[in-house]
Formats: sequence, C-alpha cells, structure tokens
Amino acid sequence: MTIYIALIPAIPLLGFLVLALFGSKLPRKAVGYIGAGSVGIVAMLTIIAGIGFIKSLPQVRSYSVVLWEWINAGNLKADISFSLDALSLVFCFVITFVGFLIHVYSIEFMAKDDGFSRFFAYMNLFVGSMLILVLANNILLMYLGWEGVGLCSYLLIGFWYKEPANGYAARKAFIITRIGDTAMIIGIFILFLNFGTFNINELMQQASGKWVAGSSIAVLTAALLLGGALGKSAQLPLQTWLPDAMAGPSPVSALIHAATMVTAGVYLIARTHVLFSLAPVVQAAIAIIGALTLLIAGFSALAQHDLKRILAYSTISQIGYMFLALGVGAWSAAIFHFMIHAFFKALLFLAAGVVILVLKEEHDIFKMGGLRKKMPVVFMTFLIGAASLSALPLITAGFFSKDQILWYSLSSETGNTVLWIAGITGAFLTALYSFRMIFITFFGEAKTQPSFLPGKVMTIPLIILAVLSVFGGFIELPRSIGNIHLFSNLVDNTLPATVVRESGHSEILFQSLSAIIALAGIYLAYLIYFKRPALSESFNHSRLNKFFEKGWGFDRVYDVLFVKPVVWLSEIDKDDVFDWLNIGISKLALLANRLLSFLQNGKLRWYLMSFTIGIVLILTYLIFK
Repeated sequence: MTIYIALIPAIPLLGFLVLALFGSKLPRKAVGYIGAGSVGIVAMLTIIAGIGFIKSLPQVRSYSVVLWEWINAGNLKADISFSLDALSLVFCFVITFVGFLIHVYSIEFMAKDDGFSRFFAYMNLFVGSMLILVLANNILLMYLGWEGVGLCSYLLIGFWYKEPANGYAARKAFIITRIGDTAMIIGIFILFLNFGTFNINELMQQASGKWVAGSSIAVLTAALLLGGALGKSAQLPLQTWLPDAMAGPSPVSALIHAATMVTAGVYLIARTHVLFSLAPVVQAAIAIIGALTLLIAGFSALAQHDLKRILAYSTISQIGYMFLALGVGAWSAAIFHFMIHAFFKALLFLAAGVVILVLKEEHDIFKMGGLRKKMPVVFMTFLIGAASLSALPLITAGFFSKDQILWYSLSSETGNTVLWIAGITGAFLTALYSFRMIFITFFGEAKTQPSFLPGKVMTIPLIILAVLSVFGGFIELPRSIGNIHLFSNLVDNTLPATVVRESGHSEILFQSLSAIIALAGIYLAYLIYFKRPALSESFNHSRLNKFFEKGWGFDRVYDVLFVKPVVWLSEIDKDDVFDWLNIGISKLALLANRLLSFLQNGKLRWYLMSFTIGIVLILTYLIFK
C-alpha cells in the first residue's frame, strides 16, 4: 500500500520533468503518451490503492509513508511524508481519473498548438502538485502543493501569453489568490508556534485538547486558514479572478474548475475540520459566505454571453454549495458534491471547448445556435452535464448531491431556514441559466457553422463523464429513495458524521420542493429563451443585467479601493532615494562594462602587455613583501 501512496504524486512529477527537459525534442505522439499516460497510470494506482484501503476498513483507517527528512533546523522539522485516508482517497480518485480524461481530450484539442509539449508539462505539474496537496501528511508539505497549484494556474491561464489580456488574467489570479495564501501561511505559523509540529493529525489532536471552543486563538487561526480557502476556491470576497481565468485553453478550465485548484479550499477546511469546530463563529461564517457566493454567482451566470464565463460563475456558485455544507457540518455532503461536480463540470467545460473550437474560437452564445443536429454527441453530453448541474430530479447525480446539501442546510444542528432559502433560490437560478445556455447554444437558428467535427479522442471522455454525471449519484441515496450510504460510510471514517436535529421537517417534502424548483427553472428557461425569446429582451438590455454581467461590480470596487491608490503611490514614489541608488548601481555597472570592453579589444599586443604588467606587479609585490 505504501509504495502506491509514494508513486501517486511521483509519476506525474516525473512526467513533468521528462516533458520539461526533452518535450521539445520528442514527437507529438510521444508527448501525448507521456502526458496522458502518466496520469492514467496514477489513476489505476489510485483505484488499486482504494480497493485495498476499503478492504482494510474499519481496522485500519489511514496509511502513511515517510520518504525522507525535508527540514531539520532546531525545533523546525518536517518530512516529505504522505498519508492516505478516506478523504484523500476521494480527492485522489477525482484528480487522477477526471484529470486523465482531460489529458486524453487535450491530445486532440491542442494538436495544432505550438506549445504542445509545454502544455502537457504544465498539466502534469498541476496534477502532481494537487496530489501532493491532498496526500501531504504535514501542513507545510500541503502548503508546498498549495503554492504549486497556484504557480501552475498562473502558467496555464496565461498559456497563450502573446495576448496581453491572457497575461493580465494570469497575474490577476496569482495576486488575488496570494492574498488568501498569505493569511494561510500566517495561520500555519500560529499552529506551529503553539504546538511545535507540522503533522496534521498531531495538530488537530493537540488543538482539540488544549484550545477551548470559541477561544480567540482558535477563532483567529481558523479565520486565517479560511482566508486561504476563500482565495483558492474563489469565494467572496476573493472570487473575481475565476471568470477571467477562462483566458486559458478549455482543458485548463476543466482541470482548474472541476478537479484541482478551486476545490483545494474545500479540502483544506475538511482536512482541518477540528479547528473550525473549535471556532463556531468561523464555521458559521463559512456557511454564510457559501450562501451569499452561490446567489451572487448564480445571478452573474444568468447575464453572461461568453459560454465559458457562464460555466466559470457556475463553478463559483457550486463551490458555494460545498462551503454551505461545510459551514453546517455536513462534511460528507460537501465532499460528495465535490466529486459529482467534478464529473459534470469537467464534462461541461470539455464540451464547451469542442463547441468553441469547431466554431473558430467563437465564445458568444448568441452567435451560436442550431448545433443540436450538427453535433449530436456533443449536444447530448452537454445536455446531460447541464441537467446534472441543474439537479434534474431522480435521473441525474447532481440531484442527489445537491439535494443532500439543501436538506442538511435546514436540518443539521447549525442549519436554518435562511440558509435553505438561499440554497433553494440558487438551485432555481442554476436550472435557469443552465438551460438558457442549452436553448441559446444548441437550438434555434444556426448563426455560425462548424468548421469540422471532433474526433473520438475528444468525444469519448465526454461520453464517460456523461455516464458518471448520471449514475455517479446512486452510491449515496436519501432514506426516502433507496437509503444507500456507500459514500458517506466511507468518508465518515475520516470526517465527523452529520448530526441532524429533530425538527419535525419531512425530508421527502423538501426533496419534492427542490425537485419542483429545478423543474420550474428549466421550464422558465424554455419559455423565455426558446418558446418566446422576446420575453427576455427587456432584461437583456437592462442596467440590472449589466450589473450582473460585470459580476456585481466587484472588480470596479477593487480597482477604486486598491489598484488605483497603489498605482498613484507608485507614481509619486518612483524617484525616491532607493531609485537613485538602483540607478547609480546600474550606471556603475555600465561604466565597468565600457572599461572591460575597451580592454577586450581583440588586439594580441594589448593582451601580452597587460599580462606582462600583471606579472611584473606580482613579482615586485613578492620581492618587497
């Protein structure tokens, strides 16, 4: 078992090294085999390790392996060590399996791109960094993986760096997430200073034994870690980087949004759940932030024209549901929705990538239309993904994962009616904008003709993800529909079981309400975007629509409050003493360069004379010393 744990993060990193060093010299077919094959091998190893792990339950609930000593300086000690438990197993499965499908799809998608080998090198590094993050046995190593995915997101969002807008989007993602990362590393140092270790299990045990629930130190530390989670997972108020991250290639969007970076914050909170249990006010804040984020992002998605930006805001909203679940103590529900979301969101991004590619990089859904019959496979798979995102009742995996969160937002010990209303409103918005996207993109009159049809390398991953988006939810069914709890029984070996209070609410009643709400959103989308599109015209040209389209004006507010003041201070401070010092050093270096250039003139007699003078000076010094 331990050899599998060590190999899981190592193989993608090895693939990165091979591609980074030799990729430009290898044929494209070999690059594709190495890039996708390394992740495919790791996916198989994860499945093998997972089967062995599940067989060992409940006697053994985690396996650990220490590879080598990383840091040993006084009291500061950390190992390169990994641990596999139920939580990290679920994340490893999603990262490797969904990541493998994305890599396979990328072989055809990126086939004509000049940066083919560079792309797969970055993607392998991304997967390897995320696997380090979720398998790390100590929080410092986790932070190394955390920063690794931040670096890879910068490289991949700005992959087509010749376009200035892409570089701007990459920098924006890097800087905004750095705000949260700074808070997180301060929280890590507070933990180390208090407990003298970086080992995650030891930190959680000592914190629960020494810190009193609600104490200021517990609240401060949890709040700082939450800051890191908000940045990586694009939650309020650090959500503005994610829509602009659509500048990267579509497989990058699928990997960032479905399987890796944006779910890192969910993993961090789940992994350190003990700290948040000791800080009830922070855990309540997680639920409130999740509820607000899912609503704001849902309204924003409803106003977008860019196909990928709709899906980007959808991702922000769906992670808001995961935060809502974490905030009310529905730990397994949050992780279940993470897994199901990975299936249907990867499917949607990859299918959207096909649409954009065959329409010659057209992103505007109002310039598409009529693609249903011309690309039937893409249409059917996209429809399944949208239906799962919309939580179409009983027949999609998204219904079972989202319904579980909605139920616990009301019935758990810290749940309440307000959170449930926010969640159910978000469910209505999700169904509305998802099928708005379907009806405008695939139905009606064709405004742009496809230039070609995708091959099997791109369509087979779509079909596999579509199957998972339908049947993946049947491993966790509510009491009223099957009473199957395979997923929560697994995850509850690592995370606390959700505590439901006796409230007198009927679960089947609220399931029926959520089903009706989803169907109502789909019907409204059919009515105003397909049957009678004139009904949506007034909203499309309203100020409110523009406000939603601009993401509720967060970018503008941040520009006024932070960006412009910093630029202004930089302008007035550009000629200070430090600038003079740097300019003086540069001028001195230029002067030295001119002197050396004068001496290095290529004339042999000058070199001989200089050599002779040097020898004479050395001998004179030695004689009269």
